[in-house]
Amino acid sequence: MEEIGFLGMGIMGKAMAMNLLRHGFKVTVWNRTLSRCDELVEHGASVGESPAAVVKKCKYTIGMLSDPPAALSVVFDKGGVIEQICSGKGYIDMSTVDADTSSKISEAITSKGGQFLEAPVSGSKKPAEDGQLVILAAGEKLLYEAAIPAFDVMGKKSFFLGQVGNGAKMKLVVNMIMGSMMNAFSEGLVLADNSGLSSQTLLDVLELGAIANPMFKMKGPAMIQGNYTPAFPLKHQQKDMRLALALGDENAVSMPIAAAANEAFKKARNEGLGDLDFSAVHKTVLGDKQ
Repeated sequence: MEEIGFLGMGIMGKAMAMNLLRHGFKVTVWNRTLSRCDELVEHGASVGESPAAVVKKCKYTIGMLSDPPAALSVVFDKGGVIEQICSGKGYIDMSTVDADTSSKISEAITSKGGQFLEAPVSGSKKPAEDGQLVILAAGEKLLYEAAIPAFDVMGKKSFFLGQVGNGAKMKLVVNMIMGSMMNAFSEGLVLADNSGLSSQTLLDVLELGAIANPMFKMKGPAMIQGNYTPAFPLKHQQKDMRLALALGDENAVSMPIAAAANEAFKKARNEGLGDLDFSAVHKTVLGDKQ
């Protein structure tokens, strides 16, 4: 790929852009708060004054924004992507959004002659830093093929899922399962502790059984210690639960477990935990014991 533009220097975007730089890609970055780009500049990145300026400079531009309003904003607001996208340029939105948002962006990009690919990722801060994300792409197949060198740096595996919307839907299904699991895990930790059992022993037992998984192994010790440093902010997890439930409504799928998990994340947000890691839903189960 030629020089890559990268919009959004949050927890994920910054780590992903840094991996591109470390692997020899030329990268031009932008963030609403420009100071977030400083560390990338130290590693050789250039800075664009607006999304439009980045798109004008680069053949391919990636967006990694926090939610649907932010993803729409960088495309449609003054100085947005749509002002400079044209034939011969591609825009890859790696944000986690709903299929309708992705379709709106796709239609706008393609109407100007540009190519569009949605490519949300499965993984949080550590996989982003290690280039171990799972990339769920859909849209323009030629753009997907052109992006593979960059995807191979940012992720351990990429999937092409067909038409625009399929990547967004797959990501929401994955995060819905993850959020539901985190709630059950939190309840299990507290139940073990309140029953006079060792939480650490519970982790050891889980790791040896059929439900062993990397999330429990990675998050469990920190949760026991009350450490909820954000790798994936709880407010974003709740947003994904909400969007997944809307997808369930659209397809008439009963999702009582996901609905209950969503209520738990909403409670946690209401208690001021939204900027902590999504594992901080554990604090709402602990209640007075925390």
